[in-house]
Amino acid sequence: MQKHQSIIEQGYDPYQLLRVFTYYRVLLGCLMLLIYSSHTLTNVLGSEDGAVFSVTCWVYTIISLTSLLHLWRNKHQPSIQNRVFALLTDIVAITLMMYSSGGATSGLGYLMIVSVAAAGMLLPAQMAIFIAALATIALIGESIVHHIISGIDTKSLFSAGSLGALIFLTAIAFQYVTGKIRRSTAELKAQTEHVAHLQKLARLIVERMRTGIVVLNKDNKIELINNSARSLLGLKSAGELTLTLENIPAIKKQLENWRNTPNSPSGSTIVQSDNPLHELKISLAHLELGKDEDTLVFVEDNRAITQQAQQLKLASLGRLTASIAHEIRNPLSAISHASELLDESDHIDGADKRLLEIIKSHTLRVNQIIENILQVSRRRAASPTNLDLTAWTEKYVNEFGKSSVRIKTAHEKQGILAPFDPSQLHQVMTNLIDNALRYADIDHATRPPVEITTGELKERGTPYLKITDNGPGIPKENQKNIFEPFFTTENNGSGLGLFICKELCEANQAYIDYHYSEANGSEFTIQFAHPQKVQK
Repeated sequence: MQKHQSIIEQGYDPYQLLRVFTYYRVLLGCLMLLIYSSHTLTNVLGSEDGAVFSVTCWVYTIISLTSLLHLWRNKHQPSIQNRVFALLTDIVAITLMMYSSGGATSGLGYLMIVSVAAAGMLLPAQMAIFIAALATIALIGESIVHHIISGIDTKSLFSAGSLGALIFLTAIAFQYVTGKIRRSTAELKAQTEHVAHLQKLARLIVERMRTGIVVLNKDNKIELINNSARSLLGLKSAGELTLTLENIPAIKKQLENWRNTPNSPSGSTIVQSDNPLHELKISLAHLELGKDEDTLVFVEDNRAITQQAQQLKLASLGRLTASIAHEIRNPLSAISHASELLDESDHIDGADKRLLEIIKSHTLRVNQIIENILQVSRRRAASPTNLDLTAWTEKYVNEFGKSSVRIKTAHEKQGILAPFDPSQLHQVMTNLIDNALRYADIDHATRPPVEITTGELKERGTPYLKITDNGPGIPKENQKNIFEPFFTTENNGSGLGLFICKELCEANQAYIDYHYSEANGSEFTIQFAHPQKVQK
């Protein structure tokens, strides 16, 4: 732990530096042996004691080569002891080479500068100065010993002293330069880690965005696609490289139209998804302003956007209508009460009786409209739980209370779980079945008037419930409006029943749809959310 922390504080990797320095040492030893063996500089290298020079070069080369093999085999950070040993080996070896080659005047002492410079990079400041001091002492000591043994003049001693001063200057200079490099490297590493952290955050944010994001390059290949885009487009969870625009025809067609339109800064269109729960809004834009190489595609659930806008509108409208309904209810109660009193009078003839019946009928209708409006405005938040759809449906049919009506049930399998608020599902079912019985052919010989079917969509694993009746169905021109508030084709209808069903389904993250065919009749389908993917 301390070693790892030291590396981070230094801001560079001592292992790589030591390995490069060891390469230099092996090369230096081999080069000295090669020059000495070729007798090229016999008047310099080993000129006074060839045996000492040869043995020193061989031992130095073998130690350097062994150190290099050790570094190759054990790729871990070298300890301080390993680094100090390598530098001390250099000082001893160079000192012996100098001694056997004529002392400081041979020029081999300048090799100490490389070792001291390496010490400045491999060791802390105080230890690097200590290595420089040892190198200087070794140079001066070698000159003194050489002078005593060989009797050479004192100029070599002056050369050794000058070289020692140069070594100290080198140690100090490299300490300063190395300190700046370490700080710069540490800052660069910190900035790199910060940038990597920001990139990771950006990637996580893009992945978890509810808006679908797709990035296409100039060759129309997918560079990036997030999970929301996959979900909205109905794509399987696979790597980006396996996806092409051929898998996403909605984007491909939109992209072709957009690129064929000159000077178009952005494009947006509404497409119908294969998943009826989603109506997609696809928007295109250039990833970089002024460049048309990469394209950014936004995929949004248009139904969710529309629902949010409608919720805001209906919230304010609900408060207004609720206050109006309260104001209407008081005079309506007075009218109803007055008509009841008038009906008890002995002076009312048959024609007036008919007028009173009309007043009562329309009073009840207005009162029902008021009740529906107040119900919408007071609607509590949904608390969906995973219901056993098959068992719940059978229990509901048994408790429906209209035993004379044939309601058939069919289930693909048992134990289908569907997330929905039980009381709100009861209200939805009651509205739908009441509507179905109102238009169904009760006396049909072969088909039951109402049939309830439950199942599970295999491709998405989501449960569904269908309510089918054998009635004439809703005219095609009215089908797109049936879930709108106050839309009705009946004189006595309020137009809020199906709207309430739709609102309750959406509150439970479900989707209700209507379809009619000659073979199956009218069919309302509730597609529930996945029991394990309900958004709290």
